[in-house]
Amino acid sequence: MTSAPVDVLLVEDDPGDELITREAFEDNKIGNALHVVRDGEEAPDFLYRRGAHVQVPRPDLTLLDLNLPKYSGRPVLETIKSDPELSDIPVVVLTTSSAEEDIVRSYKAHANAYVTKPVDLDRFLGAIRQIDEFFVQVVRLPRRPR
Repeated sequence: MTSAPVDVLLVEDDPGDELITREAFEDNKIGNALHVVRDGEEAPDFLYRRGAHVQVPRPDLTLLDLNLPKYSGRPVLETIKSDPELSDIPVVVLTTSSAEEDIVRSYKAHANAYVTKPVDLDRFLGAIRQIDEFFVQVVRLPRRPR
């Protein structure tokens, strides 16, 4: 079990879902840094530290929505998992889609987990807490150079 805070990249265009995610992380009192990008074009800029994201840390974990403006989350997932510099970053697809095709495609693209966002607020908070607990407190993540 790790106690060191981790940098989490949330790729999410919905401000309400971002707020719920922030609240769930804060409630767990782990002290993780939650970085947010709002579309599939900005995500690679963050990951590769380009443009406005030159000074950001490499994420230890990415929470990725599939339904994003500009580019969907699918190419973002494929970019992360096909690049040797990024492929060890765990990616949890966190999306509203429960379509079997999306689930299969995400796992074929090497997503580490697929979570359908619950509609109920308490269940959504619980799902975020469980992701946080599992990926931050239970498993060991590779420590990335800062």
